[in-house]
Amino acid sequence: MTEEPDDLRTITMTDRPPVQIRECEWPEIASAIDDDCSETDYGKRRQALAQGSADRYYLRVRQHADGRRIVYGVLDAAAAAWRREAGGHDIRAGEVLEPGDDIVAALHRVGMACEFPERVIAEAIAALPAERL
Repeated sequence: MTEEPDDLRTITMTDRPPVQIRECEWPEIASAIDDDCSETDYGKRRQALAQGSADRYYLRVRQHADGRRIVYGVLDAAAAAWRREAGGHDIRAGEVLEPGDDIVAALHRVGMACEFPERVIAEAIAALPAERL
C-alpha cells in the first residue's frame, strides 16, 4: 500500500473529472474568501457564521512552475441552514488553464458557475500578481 503525500488535494473541475495536485507543486497565487453575512459587527458576524446562517465563498488560483494554472471555486452552502432546508447543496467549479490563457475570464466563469457575488470575483482578480508594464 502506497502512502499518499500529506499535501495531495483533489479539485473539482467544470465539465471534466476532478484533478489531483500536490499543493507544494501548485502554490496559491491569488484567492478570495468571503461570506454572505452582512453584519459589520465582528461578534454578530462570528455568531452568524457559527450558527450556519451564512454561505461561504472560496475562489482560488494555483500555478505550477510550468505556467499552467488552476482556477477553482466552492460555494459552501452547507454552512447556511436555510439553504440546507431548501434542499441546497455546495457548488464547485474549476478550470485548468494553459500558459497564456485568460485568467480573468476564467475567474469570471468559475465565479458565475459557483453563483458568487461579483465582489468575490473582483477580490480574487485584485489579488492576482501585478502586471509589470
